[in-house]
Amino acid sequence: MDVRFTAAGTPLAVRYDGRVWAVAAEPLHWFTRDSWWETQRTVPVGVGNVVDIEFWRVQVKLSSNSVLRTFELRRDPLSEQWLLETITDD
Repeated sequence: MDVRFTAAGTPLAVRYDGRVWAVAAEPLHWFTRDSWWETQRTVPVGVGNVVDIEFWRVQVKLSSNSVLRTFELRRDPLSEQWLLETITDD
């Protein structure tokens, strides 16, 4: 899965399952905290942020007349890869 962002850092489109889904509404952005001490024994000094999990909730469409779906995207600390957490039909 790939996420394309605007210059301002807002999701513009999501490539999922071989298709490009255009963001059709204002996305929602938030962070949660990871309990890294429960999942990793040690963290090297200077690694950076190991606790903030980033989320985007985006409403997307394949075309102007297709159904609206909601994708919840997650990026774990120290990762550049976005993961699809959930998909719901609206």
